[in-house]
Amino acid sequence: MTIHESLSEDGVLELVMDNPKVNALPIADTDRLAEILNGIEHRSEVSAVILTATGRGFCAGVDIKEMQQMPGNSGIIEVNRACLGAFRAVYGCAVPVVCAVNDFCFGTGIGLAGSADIVVAARGARFGLPEIDNGALGAASYLARLVPEKHLRWMLYSCEPVAAEQLERWGTVLRVVDAAELMDNAREVASVIASKHPTVMRAAKASLIGIDDDPSRSYRLEQGFTFELNLHGLGDEARDAFLRGERRSSSAKDSV
Repeated sequence: MTIHESLSEDGVLELVMDNPKVNALPIADTDRLAEILNGIEHRSEVSAVILTATGRGFCAGVDIKEMQQMPGNSGIIEVNRACLGAFRAVYGCAVPVVCAVNDFCFGTGIGLAGSADIVVAARGARFGLPEIDNGALGAASYLARLVPEKHLRWMLYSCEPVAAEQLERWGTVLRVVDAAELMDNAREVASVIASKHPTVMRAAKASLIGIDDDPSRSYRLEQGFTFELNLHGLGDEARDAFLRGERRSSSAKDSV
């Protein structure tokens, strides 16, 4: 497993994704992330969560190599099932989740960051959805929580990423800091949350979920189009080309 856990004295649980080279999440790690976050409901010692990564980037998306090695349509089905579970687990976590984005944040990373309560990011970090270049759709429901609607459409259609600094100006990233200061800032934010009464904080998180529109419902609709494109053979075609190095999308140069 490449999801590392550590719990501070003040109850901040740090979850670190560690899958070199680019933190493309395999199915087992995606499932594990959901399992940990869902389990926090029964862990009274946890007051807040920091989700981050080590290495070159926060998350380059799903593990395309793993997907293409699975028979038939099982790869796309299992990947989408795992992603839906992980995004729901971040969004529905019993305590607030602070996402610390250390560099590029693509595909699955958008789902994780868009599901989080708070995002802090390193200078120059890039956020984007290269899904169309991969013959798929998905996570626009979560990108909509990070960027304005018209810019979302451009990002989806063009596969062009946007910088963390722009998200900070839009108000969806709380802080943009030097990479060396990222974790200190994330811990500072999480410690403020952890200093509050734990029962009240959990009630506050539950109340926000209750008044919000759960993005997983519209994400599930997006997945339906991904399944359809896969049945047409377009998903396999794009992914195979990517693995052969014949197509380089905005995030592909960082992947695999």
